[in-house]
Amino acid sequence: MAAGSLPQTAYLPYDDRTQTLRQIKGYPRSWTRTPAQPLIERPLTLSELTGPTGLEEKLNLGNGDFSCLTPGGPRAIGQLISVSGRVTDEDGAPLTCALVEVWQANSAGKYIHQLDRHQAPLDANFTGQGRFRTGADGSYQFRTIKPGGYPVMESDWWWRPPHIHFSIFGPSWMNRYVTQIFFPGEPLNETDLLLNGVLDPEARQRLIFQPQPTKVESGTNMLSFRLDFVLRGKNSTPALG
Repeated sequence: MAAGSLPQTAYLPYDDRTQTLRQIKGYPRSWTRTPAQPLIERPLTLSELTGPTGLEEKLNLGNGDFSCLTPGGPRAIGQLISVSGRVTDEDGAPLTCALVEVWQANSAGKYIHQLDRHQAPLDANFTGQGRFRTGADGSYQFRTIKPGGYPVMESDWWWRPPHIHFSIFGPSWMNRYVTQIFFPGEPLNETDLLLNGVLDPEARQRLIFQPQPTKVESGTNMLSFRLDFVLRGKNSTPALG
């Protein structure tokens, strides 16, 4: 079927009941990121439906260990963690070989970004970002350092809780999914405007890592967490920019 003949419902809108509020009181950026006028529908082009291709050749995919700059090199400061899970649709079908990007603050709550004004130290052995592919069954796993919380400098009270940003690419640009995943038991979770911008408690819980059993082994001690992403349907994982 030609791109121009696809029905306008080829991509359905999100269910607002399970997504973060578009405009969040106390968070000025949410107001500027939300269109003031209704969106204008237009036909989807072929490039939007089929691209991008060859991302693994164009982008630097890591080995899944983002806790150090080079394999076997010095480890970043902080709690070593392992994160794993699967990426599926609402029927459990895996998203195979999907490109996943992650980015986060370091253990002191500092991003490597010129706009980060938080007065916390950088870590010479930590970049806070990486990319990898899901497996044939939609599975993924990576190592990193648990991020720290940090203050929102535009506010006089708000601290972001520890979280990791995820970006998952499907078969086309129109299938990119972005969210943030939080850690269980963090006091700052209770006051975070973005996490609590998802009003449905059950949907909000889908943004929390699940702690996994751990074991102590010399040289590999780490805490383990799991998050299974569901990208469509009633039980989808909320998107959170």
